[in-house]
Amino acid sequence: MSTILRLVHAHEGWRGTTLNLLASENILSPMVREALGSDLASRYSLEIHAEVHGEYVENAYRGTRYAEEIIHRTGELACGIFGSRYAVTEPLSGHVAGMVVLLSCLEKRELLLTTAIGNGGYDGYTGDYIPEMFGYRSGHLPFSAEEWKLAETAPDVIRHTGPGAVVVGSSFILFPYDLKPLREACDDVGAVLVYDASHVLGLIAGGEFQPDAMRYCDVVYGSTHKSLFGPQGGIILTNDGDLHERMRFNLTWRTIDNPHLNRIAGLGIALEEMDRWGAEYAGRVVRNARALGRELTDRGVPVARAPAFTESHQLHLDPVGIREGFGLTMNGLGIRLEEHDIIVDAVGRLGTAEATRIGMREPDMATVADLIRRAMAQDGGGGGDREGSVSEGRVVPSKGDLAAEVRAFRGRFGMEFTLD
Repeated sequence: MSTILRLVHAHEGWRGTTLNLLASENILSPMVREALGSDLASRYSLEIHAEVHGEYVENAYRGTRYAEEIIHRTGELACGIFGSRYAVTEPLSGHVAGMVVLLSCLEKRELLLTTAIGNGGYDGYTGDYIPEMFGYRSGHLPFSAEEWKLAETAPDVIRHTGPGAVVVGSSFILFPYDLKPLREACDDVGAVLVYDASHVLGLIAGGEFQPDAMRYCDVVYGSTHKSLFGPQGGIILTNDGDLHERMRFNLTWRTIDNPHLNRIAGLGIALEEMDRWGAEYAGRVVRNARALGRELTDRGVPVARAPAFTESHQLHLDPVGIREGFGLTMNGLGIRLEEHDIIVDAVGRLGTAEATRIGMREPDMATVADLIRRAMAQDGGGGGDREGSVSEGRVVPSKGDLAAEVRAFRGRFGMEFTLD
């Protein structure tokens, strides 16, 4: 057998028994996985409908009769679910989708306003990354860390600085935005209002979070594999025909070439699942997040923004409280939990999207919180077939008693919100 395939099987065998609380991940249905592994994975389709080398060409490739229908149908599903006139499903990631959007909204040396990294903003919008690549100036919107929302002065800053584009949405997102005053401020200075919905796209699709995003924003875009349970990739949504045309121009042969047909097919299936189950799924995700916040707090685990906690799929742990109460950094906490087969990130976010997708409900959050609290108090598991250890940042999961409990608990649940 291939060494790599053996590692793939080892990964699937282990991750399928862990308790995954990563806010940036979700789990794919069997149908989506089937599409990803289909013949589409090695095929091309590039609709052009223009003159190329002196001859009108519909598609740069032949053999695309079904591929074209998949792309069109997936776009139609997206428009129906999100209430947009146009959908661009080709971007290979949320980051690439953001690049396409900004290239279509901003000229060189124009100002881009976003949320600062220290306030939960996305790293890619900082000066060293996308702004530097494309020659934009970058600035930040004022933020209230206490409320974990944009400050009330944000519209004034927009009017004062006159940006070309304003991006709301962030990597650490708990609460929706008051978009109307931001829209009015952007209109006053001719700025494009963009919503990076990478983390909350599935909640928006289910009508549970920021239902007015398409009403007030010129563009909504994001990743398709977080709260939205599709394959890794990106999507762009807009009601503006001119913006859509500019984004199409900045797509083919500028930011991507081959749009990965298997991924678009997988996204289409996920959107079919979301069309049927979105409201129930999204509502349960948010209820589970709030319930987990309460249960953790009851067990002495410091969760930020109590008692409101969240209106999204995310919870934020209090780094000061974790350090003072448990002697752990956020990264150290992630390592400690992984030793017991509980998966979180290195920056203190917990997410309930995948737990919800496999059928967990509010009463189950008590068990989740208990397992987390007990793992935090243990330095490795021991007593099993492998000892928990960390070598150069690589965690070898413990197979002690607590890890066995985690695996047994996880084994009680299976995939929900599918078309199977």
